[in-house]
Amino acid sequence: MRALMGLIKDRHGTYCAQQKVPERLQGAVARVLGTGKPRQVYLKKSLGTKDLRTANVRAKPVLAGFDRVLRDAAATVSQAVTPPPLRRTLNAAEIARMSEALYGKLLADDEAFRFGGRAKVAETVEWIRRNENPGFQLPYPIESVREHGWHPEQLARQKEHMVHELATMQEALALGDITAVEDDVALLLADFEINLDRKSAAYRELGMQALRAYVRALQAIDKRNAGDPIETPKFTRGPLSSPVASGGTLRNAIAGWEKERARPAGTVHEYKRAVELFIQLHGDLQVAEIRKSHAREFREALQMVPSVRSGNLREATLPELSAWGRKHPSEPKVSAGTVNKQLGAVQAIAGWAHHNGVIPDDVPWADPFQKMRVEEELSSR
Repeated sequence: MRALMGLIKDRHGTYCAQQKVPERLQGAVARVLGTGKPRQVYLKKSLGTKDLRTANVRAKPVLAGFDRVLRDAAATVSQAVTPPPLRRTLNAAEIARMSEALYGKLLADDEAFRFGGRAKVAETVEWIRRNENPGFQLPYPIESVREHGWHPEQLARQKEHMVHELATMQEALALGDITAVEDDVALLLADFEINLDRKSAAYRELGMQALRAYVRALQAIDKRNAGDPIETPKFTRGPLSSPVASGGTLRNAIAGWEKERARPAGTVHEYKRAVELFIQLHGDLQVAEIRKSHAREFREALQMVPSVRSGNLREATLPELSAWGRKHPSEPKVSAGTVNKQLGAVQAIAGWAHHNGVIPDDVPWADPFQKMRVEEELSSR
C-alpha cells in the first residue's frame, strides 16, 4: 500500500504527517499556532507508528487539522485580523476546558473512523483530492470498504499499533516531555483564540494537562478496541465567553468547602465523589456556567449506573457506567436514594460556592439542581 501525500519518516522510522505552508501564509500560520517564530514553513506531526497502513489512517484527521490551520491563517491575512494580545497566565477553567477538548476530539476522531465506514473513506479521499493530490486513488476499490465499521483485519492492526502509540505517549508523560503534544496545544490555543507565551508557567501547565488527556484518550480508545462501550464526551472547541468573570470551578468550590471547617470524613468523601462524577461527565465547569441541562444529564447518567460493579466497571467513569447501563437495561441500577444523595451533594457544593464568593456577586445565578431529585419509594415501615 502506498503512502498518502504528506507522509514522511523521521530518523527512527516513525511516520509523520507533513504539509508545506504556502509562502504567503507562513507568517500567519506562525501567529495562529503561537509558535513565537516569524514564519512556519511546514506543519508536521508524528503519527506514532511505523506501519504504513496505520499511518494512512491516522494521517487523515491530522491533515484535516492542517487544513483548518491554513484556513484560519488565510482568514487572518484576508481580513487583516489583529492577533489576540500575548498572555502569560491561564485560569484553571481554561486549562481544564482545553485539555477536555483535546480528549473529546481524539475520541470523536476515533469514533468517526471506527463507525464511518465507506462514507467516511469517500469523504477523506475527496479531501485529499481537493487539498493534496487531484489524482489520488485508493489502492483498493471503495466498494470493498464496509458500509459501517471495520473489517476484523483493521481492528487487529489497530490493536497491534495502539500498543506502540500508547507506550510512546506514556513514556513522554513519565518523562514530563510536553513536546509530544506541542502541535495539539498549538491547535487548542488557536481554537480558543488565546495567544499564550510559550515560556510561561501556564504553557507548561497546559502542556502537562494536554499530555495527560492524550494518554487518557489512548487508554479509552484501547478499551474500545476490546469492545468496551466508551462514549465520546461533549466538548467545546471555541473560545471561552468570559474566562475570568464567571469565577471559580467546581473543584475550586469543593476545595474551599473542605477547608472551611472540620467535617465528618464520610461526608467529605461522599461530596468529593459526587463532584468527581459530575466532572467526569461535564468537565470541571465554572459553577456559574452550570445549567439545568447539566444537572438533568447528570441525573439521567446516575440513574443508569449499575448497582453491582465488578471487573472493569469498578474503575469506570460515570459516562462509561451509564453507557453500560443503557446497553444492559435489565441489570439492576442504583437506587433513587443514591441518585438523590449524589445530586444533593453537588447541589450543596454549588450553593456553598454561591454564598461564599466563588461566584462573583455581579454574576446572575440560580440553583440548577432545584427540583431535579427523583421520586423515592416510601418505606414500608
